[in-house]
Amino acid sequence: MMRPEELLNTLEDLTDDEFEGFKWRLQQGEVLASRPTIKKSRLQTAKRRDTVDLMVHTYTLPGAVEVTRKVLERICRNDLLQSLSANSEQQAAFVPLREEYEGKKAELWKTEAEIQLMIQKRQLKIQEIKKSVKMSKDSADREKAEGFQVFTALQESAERGMKKLMKEIEGKQKTTEKQAEGFIKDLEQEISELKKTSSQLEQLSHSEDHLHLLQHFSSLKTVLPAKDWREIRVHPPSYEGTVVRAVAQLEEKLRKCMKKKLLEAELERVQQYAVDVTLDPDTANSRLILSDDGKQVHCGDVRKNLPDIPQRFSPCPNVLGKQSLSSGRFYFEVQVKGKTAWDLGVASELVNRKGKITLTPQDGFWSIGLRNGNEYRAFASPSVRLCLQSGPEKVGVFVDYEEGLVSFYDVDTAALIYSFTSCSFIQKLHPYFSPCLNDGGKNSAPLINCAVNQIESINRFYLMN
Repeated sequence: MMRPEELLNTLEDLTDDEFEGFKWRLQQGEVLASRPTIKKSRLQTAKRRDTVDLMVHTYTLPGAVEVTRKVLERICRNDLLQSLSANSEQQAAFVPLREEYEGKKAELWKTEAEIQLMIQKRQLKIQEIKKSVKMSKDSADREKAEGFQVFTALQESAERGMKKLMKEIEGKQKTTEKQAEGFIKDLEQEISELKKTSSQLEQLSHSEDHLHLLQHFSSLKTVLPAKDWREIRVHPPSYEGTVVRAVAQLEEKLRKCMKKKLLEAELERVQQYAVDVTLDPDTANSRLILSDDGKQVHCGDVRKNLPDIPQRFSPCPNVLGKQSLSSGRFYFEVQVKGKTAWDLGVASELVNRKGKITLTPQDGFWSIGLRNGNEYRAFASPSVRLCLQSGPEKVGVFVDYEEGLVSFYDVDTAALIYSFTSCSFIQKLHPYFSPCLNDGGKNSAPLINCAVNQIESINRFYLMN
């Protein structure tokens, strides 16, 4: 855009008479073309700089340039008109260039910012990849260490099995050899005695003393060995199946080790979804006694005077956890040690809480329980009797909402107790607890929500036991 200084330079090239004529024409309508008129009194005394200022103030700079061109045409100063037009064209050409420059510069900064952002994203991606590689390496190192320890234990077990096998075979062989040595010793002793008797008989046969022969022959005959060696045999020991049994024992140890490893790996996986469960006192039956931290519950003998609000279980001795799940996965652990009866699991938010309650999935409960100290059941429809080798002291409960899965684990042995599968969850789920009735103090131990400590890795020397 043209600057006022360039317009001033044009006016300064006018003679004084031309400048006075220039100012006079600024009052003419054909020049102004509907533009406002500058007061005549201000133009009469205005110098060239003042005139430029008045024009720019009155017409704006582009208008002042256009008016100047028309006046220069009228006063026949085509030279100045051409110079002014050339400057204007140069300025007109410069303006788009500058605007393009400024636009490109802004675009450049924007592009540079985008590039920096792209660099940052790629640097973060590098860190993410490096982290993944490190995690992979750590996992590989753990697996290598685990594999080394497992196979070392397996190798040691195989070596022990082989030594046991060799010892068993050698023992049988030594027993056979010892038996044979006994037989040989007895036979050699009898041979020695027979030779002695034979010698005595030979001497007696040369005796001419009839009485002596008769007396000693009978005594020598009675000392002859009476053992019948015809039925005596040394039977080689049977080794049939010895190696097979040893290998079978080794395979059984390996199977138990691998099963233990798989169970512990599964439990470690679900323990990653552990949540801190606390009991909701508003849902607790009036017989239940909750700890101050909401982690323990047991059944008392006396009902507390509590408001019978809709969410409270009555008369069943039940309570729900405060936490809920409507998607994803969660896991919690409960100590059941010392109890003769209990129920554990999850319940739908809208389950019936009054009167008789049926613990089935159709009624919104997915749970297992203990009765009479040793009867474990999964409350399916119909209920399933659970045959457990030993009663769990701590039970883990895992829920996968989208998968429709509720699983129960014996935490100490990492064994799966029972799973409800293909469940249809449409409401929020809450942890469900019932310590059952006190039973005169026999079932007074509390249910305890435990902090989840992920189990240690598999006992690498399990095969050694």
